[in-house]
Amino acid sequence: MALINKFPYQEMKRETTTEGRKYVTPTGEKLPSVTTILDATKPLEAKKALIEWRRRVGEQKAKEITTEAAGRGTRMHKYLENYILNGETGEPGSNPYSKQSHTMAHTIISHGLSNCPEFWGTEVSLYFPEIYAGTTDLVGLHNGDEAIMDHKQTNKPKKREWIEDYFLQLTAYANAHNEVYGTKIRKGVIFMCSAANEYQEFIVEGNEFDTWSDRWWKRVEEYYTKFI
Repeated sequence: MALINKFPYQEMKRETTTEGRKYVTPTGEKLPSVTTILDATKPLEAKKALIEWRRRVGEQKAKEITTEAAGRGTRMHKYLENYILNGETGEPGSNPYSKQSHTMAHTIISHGLSNCPEFWGTEVSLYFPEIYAGTTDLVGLHNGDEAIMDHKQTNKPKKREWIEDYFLQLTAYANAHNEVYGTKIRKGVIFMCSAANEYQEFIVEGNEFDTWSDRWWKRVEEYYTKFI
């Protein structure tokens, strides 16, 4: 496993606006983020499910759960970024939350990143000219295939049908990478680890990748039709 500077990736500035997060591209365009588009076009039933969950557990508890999960995910991502860049995660220190995230990162490394012979970039800013932008956790080879990859933490294991937005994100980033860098990526991988250190891996490729890509472009069309 090695980090290879195969493409001239450029970091992009992010701005928070009344219309959601936007990225400033190398050409000066201000484009909506992938997550902004997905949030704006989230199906009504998904919005209702989130509202119902908050009502059921209580607003205070819901805030505690989401804040803890966000912190855990940020720490885990940092350890994984360290590994990709430097070959090691670094030590977690004495904080029990840091230790948990450190363990989760190593689970993803041993079960997922061990199948990636090449890393091309981590925390890679990508954009599709004039349409959207975003950041993917990892670009490289997965079991010999060019792939877009994301690391995800979860409070508990997920079913495939619960993470459709993750598949849309993967295809959005792949389309952007293909457009700007001339690649033909048709594979996306989610490396997921739960708070209890349970590993899951989800792959979209081939015809399924194309299906999710079509669904992504429909969400983009809906966003620009209804909200811009």
